[in-house]
Amino acid sequence: MILDLALPVLSAVLVWWLGTGLIIYLDGMNKSTYRWSMLGATVAMTAAIVGIHYFSTIPTVMGAVVSFVCGVLVWAWIEMSFLMGYITGPRRIACSPESRGIARIRQAIEVVLYHEIAILVLASGLLWLTWGDANQTGTWTFFLLLGMRLSAKLNLFLGVRNRGIEFLPDTLKYLATYFANKSFNVLFPVTMAAACAVLGFLISAVVAADASAFDKTAYAFLAALMALAILEHVFMIVSFDLTTLWGWSFRSRKKFSLPTKTKINQRSGVAPAGRPAIGGQHEL
Repeated sequence: MILDLALPVLSAVLVWWLGTGLIIYLDGMNKSTYRWSMLGATVAMTAAIVGIHYFSTIPTVMGAVVSFVCGVLVWAWIEMSFLMGYITGPRRIACSPESRGIARIRQAIEVVLYHEIAILVLASGLLWLTWGDANQTGTWTFFLLLGMRLSAKLNLFLGVRNRGIEFLPDTLKYLATYFANKSFNVLFPVTMAAACAVLGFLISAVVAADASAFDKTAYAFLAALMALAILEHVFMIVSFDLTTLWGWSFRSRKKFSLPTKTKINQRSGVAPAGRPAIGGQHEL
């Protein structure tokens, strides 16, 4: 039984680490390669949606495995389309230095509006394709990633210690001006409590005496993914160099990075010392 549960958990960790690193690597390549990366991601997403739909009526261990991977692939397309600048929002500049309150919220929404609409469309489509079916692993994988990513966005907006700015490609460095720099915010414990409650439910479903092999596998995948999402949230409030986890994936940025002057004049205003000054008074 332990081995049966360990395999889904280890597989989820591997997919999370390798998938994140691959996206970072592709984002760091020359912009001329983005179209090919997105073409490949779109083909993979299309196949993944077909896979989620097909296996939604197959509640087996294999069905849970394939559906989980397909759910991650659909989400990977969402991440890549945003980080490569294809689906972001109508606003593509830094936050106004003087903006506060409602004005700052409005600008932040405009920055990611199209991205959020794309997520809503895909989420609705997956619900429609799998509604009432026995295997919801792929759909719930997507929704789990959606919920935790929304939590991360809100916490970044309100302020955290470790904002992960190093993960932003040059073309999206302006996003950092929407991230408040604080050691803590009031929403963080609320989102963490909710996430831990969901994790507790998933773990209890895994160890339930009457759970089938399919249920154990599906819930083990989801529990592992939730635990990793919680870990990512913990990284947001501690001093930890996230690049150490994906050092290999940043090699593309070193290879294809532009000279400092070019970055300043054409992209996001990154100063030679590595302390950007986007939009005037904002520092990353």
